[in-house]
Amino acid sequence: MESIWFATHPLTTTPNDDFVEGAHVDTVVAGAGLTGLTTAVLLARSGQKVAVLEARRAGAVTTGHTTAKVSLLQGKVLSQIRRRYSDDVLRAYVEANREGQAWLLRLLQERGVAHQTRDAWTYAETEPAARQLQGELDACRAAGLDEAAWTAESELPFPIAGALRLPGQAQIHPLEALDALLAEFATHGGILIENTRVTDASSTSPVTVTTTRGRMTAERLVLATGTPILDRGAYFAKLTPQRSYATTFRVPGPIPQGMYLSVDPPTRSLRTVPGDGGEQLMVGGNGHVVGRSEATSQAVADLVGWTEHHFPGAEHTHAWSAQDYRSVNRLPYVGPLPRGGGHIYVATGYNKWGMTNAVAAALNLSSQILEGHTPWADTLGRRRSGLAGAVDAVKANAEVGMGMTKDWVQAELRAVPAEAPAEGAGLVGRGEKGRPEAVSTVDGATCRVSGVCTHLGGILRWNDAERSWDCPLHGSRFAADGTLLEGPAVSDLPRLS
Repeated sequence: MESIWFATHPLTTTPNDDFVEGAHVDTVVAGAGLTGLTTAVLLARSGQKVAVLEARRAGAVTTGHTTAKVSLLQGKVLSQIRRRYSDDVLRAYVEANREGQAWLLRLLQERGVAHQTRDAWTYAETEPAARQLQGELDACRAAGLDEAAWTAESELPFPIAGALRLPGQAQIHPLEALDALLAEFATHGGILIENTRVTDASSTSPVTVTTTRGRMTAERLVLATGTPILDRGAYFAKLTPQRSYATTFRVPGPIPQGMYLSVDPPTRSLRTVPGDGGEQLMVGGNGHVVGRSEATSQAVADLVGWTEHHFPGAEHTHAWSAQDYRSVNRLPYVGPLPRGGGHIYVATGYNKWGMTNAVAAALNLSSQILEGHTPWADTLGRRRSGLAGAVDAVKANAEVGMGMTKDWVQAELRAVPAEAPAEGAGLVGRGEKGRPEAVSTVDGATCRVSGVCTHLGGILRWNDAERSWDCPLHGSRFAADGTLLEGPAVSDLPRLS
């Protein structure tokens, strides 16, 4: 599945691709998404020599598959944070997102990249959900978002029980934003090297960065890889990997102009997508923990059916999915990596609101590295999670442990069939040597790979929407032939035939 972003705007900036064994730079950034490239730009502007290493291509993971809403109204996020922290922390979170939003939109304006100003809406279809929204409105007030207002009316073609509306937010084309960042990065002498995966790093000074193409050194390393690829901080145990889906449609009649997000499950996210052939409607949602949905293709089919029902005549054009990471305490993790010697930094856990949080994280990281002072970052850095965060962490890891045991038992009990799976299908079972094997057929080619994730040994599950092998423990994903798509794993699945 290809996102509408890649279909309509292939990145135009040419990477350097001149990896030099043993080269030294001030900062290596692992990951060429929004976090990594914004951090790289900020550091390069300060005069640092910066190299961005991207395992695949710029924007290949979350940034190129986001719904790209640049909004301070974020579903139920603010009320969730308020239940765990003080109002000072809540206000610091909103201020961080406000600065991230302003910085990104200012860059786009300077670079002549269009964006659309839109009202953001969070809506409820039922009375219980409307009561939850009242709590979000209270949190908005406590956070200083006084522009947020309650309304019983909307542009949606169905009745609602109530909604919050925040004017003056924005939506963007994320790859156009990445192009602007790449151009700015190049202007300041930045180096982008694609198809080069960081696999390890020392905690010494300088940091020795090990990649799939050799080694280089740097004064520091920034991990902007979704889940941090180094396990020293055990962030994989503090994050829940979420997979969600998006579709676009040509609609014959009028479509809502606001950016909408539902409170009632299953989630529905709506926005417009400008294009040469006129505006399209984007509909997303149906999120689930990575690897823990039995029929991912049904998630797409459900979005298509919902849209065709509410927008008669809608013509389906694109479908894709994205991966996001929710921290157990609902706030991003930004700062030095534990046991990284003070030279390795991480940013992760944006809870599906990466357009503002990613830039805020980059502003925070660059301030720490350049020894600046950012009051909201200081407040977020001092926060302490309460009982709710601890309970969420225990629950999430208990689910991982139980799931791992169950999956290993099932894989050992069921032998891999002799016949190849049907087109687009995959299965895991006991191989000839008694180990779990993963077998799939894609585009007529049958591949047999190890059925065990190369991160921490989870039994993989087949994603029939993306035709990939997904790990239900910590969200690593692999192509049908075993090629690593995203971490925290850093190596491919062994091929068995």
